[in-house]
Formats: sequence, structure tokens, C-alpha cells
Amino acid sequence: MTQLAQLLEEAGLTGRGGAAFPTAIKVKAAIEKRARLIVNVCDGEVGAAKDGWVVEHHLDELLDGVALVAGISPHTRFAAHRGSATAIRLAAAGLPVLEVPDRYVSSEETSLISAAHGGSARPMTKRTPFVYGGRDPQGRRVRPTVVLNAETLWRVSQITQRGADWFRSFGTAAEPGPRLVAIGGYVARPGVYQSAAGTPLAEVIGLAGGLSPDVRYLGVGGLGGIVMTAAEARYAIWDTPGMKAYGGAIGPGIITIWNPAENPVDTVNRMLNYGAAESAGQCGPCMFGLPALAEQWRSFVDLPSASAQRRITERIELLNGRGACAHPMGVARFAASAVRVLEPELTGRLVGRRYLEGASHV
Repeated sequence: MTQLAQLLEEAGLTGRGGAAFPTAIKVKAAIEKRARLIVNVCDGEVGAAKDGWVVEHHLDELLDGVALVAGISPHTRFAAHRGSATAIRLAAAGLPVLEVPDRYVSSEETSLISAAHGGSARPMTKRTPFVYGGRDPQGRRVRPTVVLNAETLWRVSQITQRGADWFRSFGTAAEPGPRLVAIGGYVARPGVYQSAAGTPLAEVIGLAGGLSPDVRYLGVGGLGGIVMTAAEARYAIWDTPGMKAYGGAIGPGIITIWNPAENPVDTVNRMLNYGAAESAGQCGPCMFGLPALAEQWRSFVDLPSASAQRRITERIELLNGRGACAHPMGVARFAASAVRVLEPELTGRLVGRRYLEGASHV
């Protein structure tokens, strides 16, 4: 194992993009295969902002991390959404920018690899990680390529400068290190903050001003995350075991507090419509499953019935573990948590519908 990979293994750094894959394994393979590096600064998840924050506030350290992993290579690309402030900032710094469409699935790892090789920014099925190379869906050769997000590379730089022990002084033994979190929505000070796994979720939200007494719901992890009640958030721990208890994970470091003045059922409706519209249009679960889920949710909202509610649950079960990328499964996870958390709201609509129907026959 290379000296850098060994140091990262000792530190326990995992990717900060959401998948939490051990960075040491990726870096070791990238160095051995002389893989090209794509730095993902798209912030593609709903509510994401931290990779752009790293570019804005810690660009020099980010570039140190890039140099450690890939050396000074003309093949290194910085992926950002086309026309975004981040893309403009990177270009102004003289860095090679891989601009991709401002689409949800365009920032997925294999989408970026496809775009870097002249294809469309849409997910590719991979039999083995593309850090080892491979073929695209058309059979064209894909050179060994590794994708790391900006926060991960910033942490690589910090670890080499401050040591593995410093890194492990934050977080938990299983999930060490400081990590960024983007906190938005109905809070006093939305923005990007430093926290660590193992911190009470209410304390993390407190960095942005805390939960107002009138808040009822919040999202953790964006569209691929979960919905929680404010009561749950006041006692939950922000780490993988703590979030798993509610069906989620730390994910890409996003917390969004829902405005109590807005109907949460309608908020879910908007999120599911967005998820269906952002399909890559390549496989059945995305092309047909997500629009069907969004339509079934709308149908229940417009005309509540027990059968409509059951169809939502059945569609979620069909989407679990399906798709060429994680998009359908992420949306299904979000929808499942919404069904669980918003049961009083959904039941209230169903009961109200039955009451109106009964009254009409009197």
C-alpha cells in the first residue's frame, strides 16, 4: 500500500459525497492504475452546498489534496454544473472545468466519467469500479478514472498536514473526522458548517440557529435521504446508527428544515415530481417507476383512499434495489420515510374524505 493510502486508512477517512466508501481503497487503486482524477464539485443533491463552499474558502488546500492523489496531471478535471458560481470560480482560477448539465443525475460518479470521455452525463452500469478502467454502454474503452468530491480531497490535505490522530480526534471510532453539513430551509442562519458524526442532531441544527418551536418536519440527506419529525430530531444522533434507526444515514451532509407554514404532504409531492423529472431515462425504474410513484402520491393527495395509499407503498417496494444507479432507490427511501412520518397527515386526509362522503349521503 502506498504511504498516502496507508495514512488515509489509519485516519479512517471515507468519501464525503454520501456513499461513505473508504478513501484509502480508492486512492490506492488510483495510484496503482495511474487513474485520471475527476474532482466532483457539483453539489448535485437537493440542498447540497458544501463542495462549492470548499472551492470558495479552501481552494489552495483542495488543490494540495488533488496533487497528493493525482500529481500534477493535465488530465485532472473539476466537474461542476454548467454556468454555476462554482464553475465560474474554478475557471477564473485557471482550472480545467468539466461542465455538466444542471441535472440531478448528471453529478453521479459514472455520469461524470461518461462526460469526461466524450459521452453524455448519464449514469453507466459498472461491473467493476471504473478506477480499474472498463467499457461504456456502447463498448468504448473507459480509461482508469477515479472520482472524489471536493470535501474528501480537502480532508486528504488536512490529514497529511495534521496527521491521522488529529483527524480521529473528531467524530466516532466508526466514523471519524470532521465533516461539513449544509443546513438550509426554515432556520435563522442557513449555510455550511463543520460538525462530526456522533453529535446530537439538534446540536448540529443549532449551528444554524436551531429548531423553532413551530417546526414539525425536516429532511436529512436530500432527495435520497429521509423525512423526520422535529420531535425525532430533538433526540436523534447524527451518525449512521442514529440515522439508520429512522431509515436513513448521514449521507452527503444535508439537513433541510421544512417551513411549518407549508403543507408537508405538498412538499413531498414537489420532491417526488422533481425526482421523476430528473430521471436519466435509461432504465425502467427511472423512466416508469418514479413517474408512477409521483402520480400515485398526487392521486392520493387529490383523492384520498385506502387503495391509493396502498399503491404508494407497493410502488416503493418495487423500486427498492432497482435501477442502473442509486436514484430510484434513493427516491423510494425518501418516499417510504414520508409515508411513515406523515401518516397522521395522510390518515387525516383519508378520514376527512370519508367524512365528506358520508355527509353527502345525509
